[in-house]
Amino acid sequence: MSTIDTEKLLQGNRRALAKAITLTESSLEVHREQAQGILDAILHKTGNSIRIGITGVPGVGKSTFIEAFGLHLISLGKKVAVLAVDPSSPITGGSILGDKTRMELLSQQNDAFIRPSPTSGSLGGVAQKTREAMLLCEAAGYDVIIVETVGVGQSEYQVSGMVDFFLILMLPNAGDELQGIKKGILELADSIIVNKADGESQMLAKQAKAHYENALHLVKSHEKWQPSVLTCSALEKKNIDSIWQLIASYFEDNDLQIFRDNKRKSQNIEWTQSLIHELLDLRLSKDPTCETLKGELFQRVSMGETTPLNAATALIETLFRPK
Repeated sequence: MSTIDTEKLLQGNRRALAKAITLTESSLEVHREQAQGILDAILHKTGNSIRIGITGVPGVGKSTFIEAFGLHLISLGKKVAVLAVDPSSPITGGSILGDKTRMELLSQQNDAFIRPSPTSGSLGGVAQKTREAMLLCEAAGYDVIIVETVGVGQSEYQVSGMVDFFLILMLPNAGDELQGIKKGILELADSIIVNKADGESQMLAKQAKAHYENALHLVKSHEKWQPSVLTCSALEKKNIDSIWQLIASYFEDNDLQIFRDNKRKSQNIEWTQSLIHELLDLRLSKDPTCETLKGELFQRVSMGETTPLNAATALIETLFRPK
């Protein structure tokens, strides 16, 4: 892979940004080292964007919403990056072509950058790579980073752990919909948006709004921020401005400054903690003695001959035993 010009990246060159993200996604050790070198060099230029996570059940219109939302932000003079996260499958996140097809208008904007989910299976998995991609986008001057969860389940928790504001998109058919939404997911929400509030669904959307407002009263809210429910039509671009005003108010509220800062600090600590586990696992897999011992210990644990704690302790002690 050719050398990446860090200066061009900091100037917002999209080609340099794309190449830098590709480097972080590589499983080759030499590429990982180069990527960390770039991240070290640009770290002082990160952390100034607004990070928004967006999730929703299949069919809710995430792509249409993100495109309408992104175009609205660009009309306000902002630069927007969209990153997709799909831990369940590297395929459903869409190829680069696939993502650009479903957000065609947004992808044509000079002030937009769209990046699909990378393949999983290497150091840090998808969440790790998305975090690094987010830092690179911030260094390249993108004001708003939208992280979209494509998969359902664990991805919501991963994304909420890397963004400032987490949006959950819902369909107007509230009664059936709520049954499929875990209480834990609602607890992650900074706002719930009922999409497709157009045509014959407008009345349903109003009912759904009331339904979700009641549901939010049943879950534990954030310390300082009370999540609210809005309706919109991404297709007709209705109320998109209201959603941005809500998010902007969250960042403009001085009383929330310490809360926002602490949230980012705790996210960085959690990220570091998860990397410690993953790097340790990587070291274990690269050590031939440990790899052999691991197979034997797993067998003994499965047969009830030793406890999981004893097996894990033996493995770690072997790894750090002086060679």
